[in-house]
Amino acid sequence: MAETTPLDQFRRVLAGAARAISRDPDVEVAFASESGATGGKLARVVSPGPGLPPKLVAEARGAADAVALRLRHHDSQLHGGAAPAEADARAVFDALEGARVEALGARTMPGVRANLAELTEARVRSDAITRARTAEEVPLATALGLLARERLTDAPPPRAAEPGLALVREWIEERAGADLDALTLALDDQSAFAALARKLLEDLELATAEDPSEEAPDEGGDEDEGDDSGQDESDEEQDDQSPSAGEMEMRAEQTEDGGEDRDISADDLDGDEGQPGDEGDEAAQPRPNRRPGEPELAGDYQAFTTRFDEVVEAHDLCDEEELGRLRAYLDGQMGQLTGVVTRLANRLQRRLMAQQARSWDFDQEEGLLDAARLARVVVSPGHSLSYKVERDTEFKDTVVSLLIDNSGSMRGRPISIAAMSADILARTLERCGVATEILGFTTRAWKGGQSREAWLGEGRAPNPGRLNDLRHIVYKRADEPYRHARRNLGLMMREGLLKENIDGEALLWAHGRLIARPEERRILMVISDGAPVDDSTASANGGAYLERHLRQVIGWIQGRSPVELAAIGIGHDVTRYYARAVTIMDAEQLGGALVDQLAGLFDIKR
Repeated sequence: MAETTPLDQFRRVLAGAARAISRDPDVEVAFASESGATGGKLARVVSPGPGLPPKLVAEARGAADAVALRLRHHDSQLHGGAAPAEADARAVFDALEGARVEALGARTMPGVRANLAELTEARVRSDAITRARTAEEVPLATALGLLARERLTDAPPPRAAEPGLALVREWIEERAGADLDALTLALDDQSAFAALARKLLEDLELATAEDPSEEAPDEGGDEDEGDDSGQDESDEEQDDQSPSAGEMEMRAEQTEDGGEDRDISADDLDGDEGQPGDEGDEAAQPRPNRRPGEPELAGDYQAFTTRFDEVVEAHDLCDEEELGRLRAYLDGQMGQLTGVVTRLANRLQRRLMAQQARSWDFDQEEGLLDAARLARVVVSPGHSLSYKVERDTEFKDTVVSLLIDNSGSMRGRPISIAAMSADILARTLERCGVATEILGFTTRAWKGGQSREAWLGEGRAPNPGRLNDLRHIVYKRADEPYRHARRNLGLMMREGLLKENIDGEALLWAHGRLIARPEERRILMVISDGAPVDDSTASANGGAYLERHLRQVIGWIQGRSPVELAAIGIGHDVTRYYARAVTIMDAEQLGGALVDQLAGLFDIKR
């Protein structure tokens, strides 16, 4: 039997505490290299490391406690129905709800209070509020979350946040101080708390009483009325639709162990049957350096070595200060297109929300109390068929991955428009409840890197295969909220990032990440400006080497994979590669083309 390490013992203790706080025996804790969104009954916690330093241990405890309190006190269905549609208002609304559920634990359990205080310190350290120099630079979600926490628990804000908070405190107190005070009166009632939070947003002019997002709850307006007895049932329904804790933990531990994200594609790719749809007559031969989970495509494509390839988080490629400057530059670019951005976002949201409009089955034996039947219930309390049940919609169980070509030929206006479009996509789909991942692909060097040097050092063997070092970039993970990843998109503006592009392997990487997702419907959209280009690989293997591999990968995905594939070409015809594609000659058209392609995919009758 393998020896149990102190870190393993700590994780088990942490899971036990989380189960006790949440009152749910199925809650699990998984350590990872970075914090991330929680799915189902899994708490994904940053590992404190084998040394178990006390401060990092307290932060890990705080993260697990926060998840447990959310499972115990938060009704996601109620929250989603009351939330505003606009991204900034939604971020504040989410922060206030987070402060509520954590306050419920902090006020009754001193140990949890201390752990949550350490977690709040950790959250603030990487937040823009610590770098704000003007009121406009202060993220309102962070500021209002801290002010609500102060009201609800009497806990002062972290010192690092005080200068930034001071820039907006007076303005917030003048407009919404009474609303913040009122929140303390509804701490135990999520429905009432949400109503007060919406009033606060209106007083700060972040949302209006006529916000379109209020129309959806009106169709099921009695949802809150039935929630007094049904909150636990709502949590159970949410958990039933989530991936199992074991599956989520396995994926999270793969990240912690340092395995590259491309290895996740080992699941469900059906490599044994992996012939491309258009070249199935030729038997596939195993090739060197084929990663686990990649299809055994017919042909001779290989990588000379994969030792120097990397999958990297966007924020790891430059420091926080530079990332902030790059995001500010991107915001400046978007500022010139404010009207266009707003129209595109609203257009896409209208089309998608129309397809996830609620529909109900009435006259049911159980479910949510039907407000239209209240008179019947009063007159005859024992009368059955007074409930309604919301029908399942396939639309909600969807994930979209946007794969952006980060090659040198995209430099200038094309990459700016691609980054802006990714920003629109992430914000809009998040409002619609669709998970969105944003990825980029390029190489680490021009005309070959360490791979080519290794090939030269070993005697220039003929037909060596790919001779450059891949760089695959994760700008936003599918489970990561947009507000956490928005700064990362600015990295595309960085000089020197954009080099060469090897599209076939990038498609396999993005496809593998989608296959590992629990959603039933998976959509992969590619933004590229043409065929793959890498001079070192082409000169050693022939000019069509990378293009041939790209065609094989596309044929395999389109013919054998459950992933739906679409592409947008900038200045080059990509319809010769992809069955579902559009080519635009002006980068300014990219946003509209992106909306049309995505909306068209959702329009498909499944």
